[in-house]
Amino acid sequence: MEFVIIRHAEPAAMRVESGAADPGLTPLGQAQAAALAMCAALDNVAVVVQSPSRRAIETARPIAERFGLDPVTVPELTEFDHGDAEYVPVEHLRKLRDGRWDAMVRGEAYGNVDVPAFRARVTEAFAVLAAAHPGPRRVVVVAHAGVINAYTGDVIGMEKLLWFAPAYSSISRVAAARDGRRGILSLNETPHLLGLDRATTALEPA
Repeated sequence: MEFVIIRHAEPAAMRVESGAADPGLTPLGQAQAAALAMCAALDNVAVVVQSPSRRAIETARPIAERFGLDPVTVPELTEFDHGDAEYVPVEHLRKLRDGRWDAMVRGEAYGNVDVPAFRARVTEAFAVLAAAHPGPRRVVVVAHAGVINAYTGDVIGMEKLLWFAPAYSSISRVAAARDGRRGILSLNETPHLLGLDRATTALEPA
C-alpha cells in the first residue's frame, strides 16, 4: 500500500490561558487545503486519516469530501508539542529567533519531549494502518512536520528527529508492506501550491 502523507496547511498562532492551544487554518491555509484536495497528485484515495488537531482536520476535510470518505482520526498522530498552551507557527519562531527554532535547526524537538517514545508511537501508528489496509491501496494521512519527520526518518534510519522541513500542504509518499518493508517514494511535493500565496487570497490577517 501507499501512504500519501500530508503536512497540514498554514495554521494560525494561538495562546490560551488554560488547556491546550488548538488553532485552525489561516485564510491562506484554507486556500492551500482547497488546492491540495483538487490536485491531480491525489487520485484513487481509499482512506483519509487525520490527526485529531484542528489544523489537520481542516486540511483533511476537503480531501475527504472530494472522495466521499469519512476521515479516520488517529490520536497517535498528534505532534510532539500537542497539549502546549501556545502554538507558534515555525516561520514565526524563525523570525523571532526563538529558542524553539534553534532546537529545530539542530534537529531536535523542543520542550520536555520523550523523543524515542514519540517516534515509537508514530511508527507504530503507521504500522497499524499498513496492516489494516493491505494491497494496492492509497491511504492519505494528514499530520504534522514532526510526525512526518519521525516516520520518514525511521524508514531511512535517520538519527535526528527533525531532518527535513515539509512545506504546508506538501505531499510525501511512502510504500509500506504488512511484512514491514518500507520505502520512500517522494518527499515534499508542492506543485499544487504554485502561484498560491497571500496576495492571491487577499485575506492576510493584520
